[in-house]
Amino acid sequence: MTHSVGAPSTALAMANPWAVVPSLGNLDAYISAVNRLPMLSLQEEQEFARKLKDHNDLEAAGKLVLSHLRLVVAVSRKYLGYGLPHGDLIQEGNIGLMKAVKRFDPDQGVRLVSYALHWIKAEIHEYILKNWRMVKVATTKAQRKLFFNLRSMKQGFKDDADAATHRDTLTDAQIEVMARELNVKREEVIEMEARMAGGDVMLDPSPADEGDEAFGPIAYLSDANHEPTAMIESRERDAMASDGIAAALGELDARSRRIVEERWLKVNDDGSGGMTLHELAAEYGVSAERIRQIEAAAMKKMRKALAAYA
Repeated sequence: MTHSVGAPSTALAMANPWAVVPSLGNLDAYISAVNRLPMLSLQEEQEFARKLKDHNDLEAAGKLVLSHLRLVVAVSRKYLGYGLPHGDLIQEGNIGLMKAVKRFDPDQGVRLVSYALHWIKAEIHEYILKNWRMVKVATTKAQRKLFFNLRSMKQGFKDDADAATHRDTLTDAQIEVMARELNVKREEVIEMEARMAGGDVMLDPSPADEGDEAFGPIAYLSDANHEPTAMIESRERDAMASDGIAAALGELDARSRRIVEERWLKVNDDGSGGMTLHELAAEYGVSAERIRQIEAAAMKKMRKALAAYA
C-alpha cells in the first residue's frame, strides 16, 4: 500500500512507522521521502538502541532503520555501474541496514551510521556477485576486492593526464600497479578483466533453435546431484540400504536370516558371493529346492517389512 509523502501524523507514525515510506516501485518518490525523514540525535539513537537491546522494542528498531534509509540510498548509488536496478540495490542495502540495527550495541562507543556502513556494503556486494553474472566472478576475499576496485582503478588510469594511452585494455605497467595495490597476482588481474569484459551467454537455447536439436549451456551446467528431490531420494535410499535392511533382517528366524545373508549380502575378498543353494542344503541336511523355498519366503517377509519401514 503506497501512502502520500506528506508530513505524517503522529498517530500514523506510531501505528506503522513504515507507512511514511512509499514503495520502491516508485523510486523517485521513495528517495524523496527517505531524504525528508528526520535524523536522530546521539541521545535519541542511544535511547532507541537500548530499548531494542534490552526490551526487543520493535518500534524503536523501526525508528533506527527509518532514520538511516537515506544512507542506503547514498551507498547504493556508487554501484549503479554494474547494470543492476537501483531499486534492487536499495532493497539489498536495506536488508544490510536491518541486520546492522539488530546487532548494534550502543555501548560500543560508535554511531550507528559508522557501524551500519559495513553491513550495507556487504549485502550489496553479495547481491552484485550473485546477479551480475550467472557464474560467479569472484570467490575469495582478494578476488572480491579486485572485482569491486577494477572499474574505478581502470577509470583512474584513463583520467591520468600522464597516461600514454587511453585504451580499454590494461597495459603491463597498469596490471603491475593494480596487482601490487590490491595484493593479488598479475594473472588474477588479467583473468578478472577478461571475465568482466566478456559478454553474457544465454543459458537457455536460442529462440531460433527449434525442435529436438535445440541445445543450450543450461543442459550441461545443471547439477542433478544437488537437485533437492534427487538429494531426498538419495538419502531415503541410503537409509533403506542400512537401517531398513537391518530392520527387515530382524524379522527373520536365524536360519532364514543366514540363508539371505549368504545368498544376497555376503561378498568375499575375491569379489565372489556367499554360499550356493547346494552348499547351504548340505549344511542344513535338506534339498536345494527346500533352501530356495525358505529363501523365497524370507525375501517376501523382508519386502513386507521394508514397505512398512518406508
